[in-house]
Amino acid sequence: MIIIAFAPNTSKLLPRIICRRFKHVAPIYVKQNKLIMYQFISHNNIAQIPLQMRDLKILARHGWCFVCLAVSARKTPINNVNAITCVSMVKKIIGIHNIFIQTPYALYKKINNQPHIICHPGARPQDPGEIN
Repeated sequence: MIIIAFAPNTSKLLPRIICRRFKHVAPIYVKQNKLIMYQFISHNNIAQIPLQMRDLKILARHGWCFVCLAVSARKTPINNVNAITCVSMVKKIIGIHNIFIQTPYALYKKINNQPHIICHPGARPQDPGEIN
């Protein structure tokens, strides 16, 4: 399972000007009850940040939004995705090849149009049939 985290703020100048709602996106891998966020810093520079469930609650209080996807883990290491932006990194990880998705909000809308699981921090992941 992969959690896609959308942030309302960023340190980059261009997303502050162009993006409307979300200005940054980062994937969080869930492996054996461990959470690892892959933070896009620059081209071919991706930092791994270990997280705990309480960290997701803290990020949610600061306006972050989380979407859980039932996607199998990539066979290619995430450090070798050769991404130019945080959006292109997440698109390559989850397998979206739409060239018109360039902002985190456009990616969020595209993911919301597909079958997925919305995960609230602290809540257990649900089956898609349980979501109303």
